[in-house]
Amino acid sequence: MSLLQLLWYFLIGLLFALFLILDGADFGAGMSTRFLATNYDEAALVLRTIGPHWSGNEVFLVAAGGSMFAAMPMWYASLFSGFYLLLFFILVALIFRGVSFEFSENAETRKGRNRWMWANFFGSVFIPFLFGMLFTDMIQRLPMDGQGNIYVSLLNVINPLSVLGGITLTALCLYQGLHYIALHTAGLIRYHASAMASNLYWLAYPVEILVVIALYFQTNFFETHLISTVVVLALIVATTIWGQITSATGHEVQAYLASTSTIALLVILIFVGLFPNLLNAENPAHTISIVNASSSPYTLVVMTIVACILLPIIAIYFTWSYISQFHRISLKDMEDTNSGY
Repeated sequence: MSLLQLLWYFLIGLLFALFLILDGADFGAGMSTRFLATNYDEAALVLRTIGPHWSGNEVFLVAAGGSMFAAMPMWYASLFSGFYLLLFFILVALIFRGVSFEFSENAETRKGRNRWMWANFFGSVFIPFLFGMLFTDMIQRLPMDGQGNIYVSLLNVINPLSVLGGITLTALCLYQGLHYIALHTAGLIRYHASAMASNLYWLAYPVEILVVIALYFQTNFFETHLISTVVVLALIVATTIWGQITSATGHEVQAYLASTSTIALLVILIFVGLFPNLLNAENPAHTISIVNASSSPYTLVVMTIVACILLPIIAIYFTWSYISQFHRISLKDMEDTNSGY
């Protein structure tokens, strides 16, 4: 395995992690319009907190998919064709969620606003749930032939680990969103967000136990990467405890960093557990590895040069964007005075 192949495996994982961390807060905020907000004004306030960033955050998803396509095309082709329906549903959810921001704000009736608020909520729930299923389906042994064609059945897509993966990522996005709301709002909703997150953390521990059991029986993580898997799982539990304590004590920045760390560790668990493979076949001879899925050395060199130019620019822009637009907003700042929805 070359250094460039290893570098691009790391970069793809980093891009997925950034997408889930940044857009995860947006998904959590969308879910909070029904869990946290008690009226239309509060729901609009919640969506206003993510207004400057939600569309830009999805750039990291496009970049991750594009990097897979260019750097490791066999991985991209097998995964996207094998789980085509799952990715199709993700795309539909992304579309409905995307248009719901404009349609809910510009709807002429309360009923119309309400419908598009529900569209935003369901999109915010289904996107992380389906991504969680996809990532946990990806780490299981798959029915795959020597050409990389995946022949999945319903049980390959919907199984205990994939359902738990969907629930886990959805919950993490909800925690991330609640912490984000607590950081960007003023008034009662700020404290309600922290309190809700602290209470919901109790549900995380039994799910984490079930995920460990499912990982043991449905993946080879404990066989091939025992130490790293145990260490990362222990860190996930530690950051969960950190997030609950800091939520309960009002340390909003620490709580946000805790949920951010948990999401990052989840991505690390997947990518370290798969390494040096990308997709594990039921027949080990058909397994797709980093080495046999990568593009040519010349392609990787060109991509690395482009990445070295663009990634710092993107990092500077996103850092400036979040810092320059950071401020707390309250219901007094909202122009819409309609109550109830």
